[in-house]
Amino acid sequence: MLRASARDFLEKECPATLVRALEKTDRGYSPDLWRKMADLGWVGLGLPSRYGGGDGTIIDQVVLMEEIGRALLPSPILSSSVRCGQLILNAGSDAQKQKWLPIMASGQAVFAVAYAEAGITMSTPITTTIKHDGKGYVANGSKFTVPFGASVDYMIIGAQGEKGLTFSIVESKAPGITVKPLKSVANDPRCQVFFKNVKVSADNVIASGIEPFRRMLDYAALCGCGEMLGRAQKILELVVDYGKTRVQFGRPIGAFQAVQHQCADLRVAIDAASLLVYNAAAAMLEGRPCVEEVSLAKAKCNEMSRYSTFVGHGIFAGYSYTVEHDMQLYSSRNKLAESSMGNSTYHLGRVADQMGL
Repeated sequence: MLRASARDFLEKECPATLVRALEKTDRGYSPDLWRKMADLGWVGLGLPSRYGGGDGTIIDQVVLMEEIGRALLPSPILSSSVRCGQLILNAGSDAQKQKWLPIMASGQAVFAVAYAEAGITMSTPITTTIKHDGKGYVANGSKFTVPFGASVDYMIIGAQGEKGLTFSIVESKAPGITVKPLKSVANDPRCQVFFKNVKVSADNVIASGIEPFRRMLDYAALCGCGEMLGRAQKILELVVDYGKTRVQFGRPIGAFQAVQHQCADLRVAIDAASLLVYNAAAAMLEGRPCVEEVSLAKAKCNEMSRYSTFVGHGIFAGYSYTVEHDMQLYSSRNKLAESSMGNSTYHLGRVADQMGL
């Protein structure tokens, strides 16, 4: 029911024309569509009802993200209620959850995690600092590729504190914060954010340590996998339809084995990735250890996503490399998703670690 209703809504509300129009805006998403998503309960789907959420499971969230990926919906749902919501849920006090999660789940405020830094990998420490100044805390440093950084209401900063990695919430317009837009292959609004002596209330320090961040990252990685699955499924539908109607050498190109085999191989890749994603989601839902399952799913989705790009552009041919063709909308987002929340090298390394290598 969730899948069917989401698909019906997005087919009406999020045509490719809207996606293209939003690429040209500074905000990068439609506030009107965001409010409609909030009214449908999507924005707070994965958060508990006691904090204004929808009590949805990780499986519900992946299903929704599949439809969002299929429709190329530009929205901060992954960066706000998924990443930030899970981080607060995993590490915040009950008072912090009561304060922040309801406005997040309702769509009233949009959040973003400011963690990544230029030249920093998943395995190296960040350099942004947060220090106590006698009254509260002060943050200094810079962050790279903050999603929707110029339009969010709040940011959760990852910084090195007295107890190691520390996360804290700041208003995006607080004194000392400077936002610089970055160019992106998918024309989405990613920013570099600078923090210079930014005041942070002690009440807004939500976590210390890497573990809450890792749990959030695994949850968000599966949601990102859902988006990749949705895009690949849509690409397969598009090329199959095209193969039935595009005539060359006197017959539809779908009659040629070269096209048939690519479509069949992509179908196998999508089904294999889907099995791994929902297996990992089931393990997470049941509270079982799922580090290996999540990384297997993400690594396979990265591979599947690249192959869907290859098949799509190969079958549609030269025209699909132009900005006028919808295929480039899918392939540009596929490229970003491969490196988001851990690239293949990172996740295959985690699988090797789980194998004792």
